[in-house]
Amino acid sequence: MSTETLKIVTVVAGLSRPSSTRLLGDRLAEAVTRELAAGDRKAENTVVELRELAVDLANTLITGFPSPALSDALDAVTEADGLIVVTPVFAASYSGLFKSFFDVVDPDALTGKAVLLGATGGTARHSLVVEHALRPLFSYLHALTAPTGVFAATDDWATGELSVRIGRAGEEFARLLNGTARPAAEKEAAAAELDEVVPFEQLLANGWSTGLDSVGDTGEVRAPHPEP
Repeated sequence: MSTETLKIVTVVAGLSRPSSTRLLGDRLAEAVTRELAAGDRKAENTVVELRELAVDLANTLITGFPSPALSDALDAVTEADGLIVVTPVFAASYSGLFKSFFDVVDPDALTGKAVLLGATGGTARHSLVVEHALRPLFSYLHALTAPTGVFAATDDWATGELSVRIGRAGEEFARLLNGTARPAAEKEAAAAELDEVVPFEQLLANGWSTGLDSVGDTGEVRAPHPEP
């Protein structure tokens, strides 16, 4: 079991204070931290409140140059072992502020990263927003989304069922983190391997040496022997 402290970043797109979206993000982070602690894993949670970056995001979309505060948030997301993302539902989907942030995240930054999805809304009619809006977005970004996402309508906060869903989501996300998070040394080694470029001639030679057959233009399977 690794003793490295996992970096978890909670991205919250709530606009008001106090915010039920922030509250859901905090509850999910607590559940994940509790599950990790039960398995002797330490976690460090950072919260990114997008309402504080709204103007910076608008300027970045126009100029292409993020402010220092937005750069810090983007770096935190890129370097995180896992993300908890929570948005309010606007017009049956994620908010524009939420989408604007992930529009400026590096397209490759979320590849293989564990993500826990959450959303809030005034009515249970929007409860499928996690599946029809959030999950496709993060699948496009090649993230690994936790099986259970949590939607919380206003009425849900008065029930114990929401706590059960948060607990289940936290448990699944902790398992996902344990399976995907790797020590920094392993990450650097993997990155170094990717940086190594093998010449095409060597790739061809390796193919011949492994005895693989090849398929010609006509679909014919040819024996792996060089012509005389």
